Amino acid sequence: MAKTSKLARNAQRVELIARYAERRAALKAIIKNPSTSPEARAEAYEKLRKLPRDSSKTRLRNRCSMTGRPRAFVRRFGLSRNAMREMALNGLIPGVRKASW
Repeated sequence: MAKTSKLARNAQRVELIARYAERRAALKAIIKNPSTSPEARAEAYEKLRKLPRDSSKTRLRNRCSMTGRPRAFVRRFGLSRNAMREMALNGLIPGVRKASW
């Protein structure tokens, strides 16, 4: 099980990302628009820099929904490889079974 502080920090980042998503998208649209003046672009860059760091999507870490493990995350199931294997062997994930040949 992951430390609760890491889980809490990741949950806080999810909230910040949702809160600042519109502002961040609007500023990025100004920056990417080729017809934007250099002054307006510089101002948008400055406003983007002043937003909280944790409001960026790249700061979010994929974590297992059961254990909070940050590594070996399987996106399709939202679980780490260990939790996914355990649930698959117990028959808790529909349509998944152990391969054997």
